[in-house]
Amino acid sequence: MRRLRFFRAIALVEGVTTLALFLVAMPMKYWMGDDSLIRPVGMTHGVAWLAYIAGMIALLPGNGFSFLDYLRTFIAGLFPFGTFLNDPLVRRRRDALALA
Repeated sequence: MRRLRFFRAIALVEGVTTLALFLVAMPMKYWMGDDSLIRPVGMTHGVAWLAYIAGMIALLPGNGFSFLDYLRTFIAGLFPFGTFLNDPLVRRRRDALALA
């Protein structure tokens, strides 16, 4: 259960950094000509994405995830808002484990 809570935190950070990149850094670069946030926000997002993938590998096994759940979770990390849309699946697994 603690492992899924930690994975959800990683997924939240990954989702927030994606939003920061798309909604703050990129508009600043392309609309205002200021690319000062691209490198730090992009690097932070890259590290968060790698942590998300590492978290999938290290934290999800043994928690009732099927192959399709893994695939869905991986694909969610590739799209903006995907980690937020996938969070209910992870939360349901965490809650089911808490009841067991």
